[in-house]
This record gives sequence, C-alpha cells and structure tokens, in this order.
Amino acid sequence: MENYPVQVLLAFAQTFDDTEGNFLNWLLHNGYPELAALSSAIRGSEEAFDWLMKHKFYHLAALDGAIDNQAKASEWLRQYNFQLLIALAGAVNNRPEAVAWLGERDLQIFLHIAGRIRFFRDSQTWDYHKKPF
Repeated sequence: MENYPVQVLLAFAQTFDDTEGNFLNWLLHNGYPELAALSSAIRGSEEAFDWLMKHKFYHLAALDGAIDNQAKASEWLRQYNFQLLIALAGAVNNRPEAVAWLGERDLQIFLHIAGRIRFFRDSQTWDYHKKPF
C-alpha cells in the first residue's frame, strides 16, 4: 500500500466515513478498484473479499483477515513479508507495537487510516460468520 499516492490513501480512509459512497465511487472510477474492494471487504462484504481473491490481490484480502484477527491471514502476511500491512492491521486493533512501528517510520497516513477503520468498526455490529482468509 505504500506505493499509492497520499491523496488516494486519504480517499481510501474517507470511505469509512462516507455514507453516500462518494469516495468509494471515486476509487472505483479512478483506477483503484482494489482499494474500493478492500474498503467494502473490511466493512463486511464477502463479494468484495471474493473479488480481491479472484483478481489476485491476496495481500489486501489477507489484510482484511488480519484486521479481523484471523491468525492464518496474519501468518500469510508475515510469510510474504508484508510488514506494513501487518502493522496497519495491528494499529487498527490498537496494538502499541504496531502504532509505534508506523510512528517510528513517519507513516502518519497509515495511522490515520487505522484510526478511521477502528472508529468505523467500533461503531458497528459485526457478523462474526465472515468468511475467513
């Protein structure tokens, strides 16, 4: 995710606070359907998770699972050295070591994203039958 322009990452963060879907649609129509799918998957869409898998965005599907504390998804991210995504998932779950890792590397945008996702998740009722990674 570190290869996306900051404005794209900000738009991704806004999808968790955008009730009208403007930012999600912007991502979809401006060349970032994988980020739109990731946002939807994090918000509980199995269809979006399946889209990520079908289009070989395995790392983003694993991020979704790691955010949901799925051990298999976190292990997959570790195995393939997706340290940033491991830290992002940890920061969403308010793990101090993950927050520190992002902070030490001046990755404020990912702390912002984690905060938006955390706030969204804390405001929702979740279906714990969500498809595992």
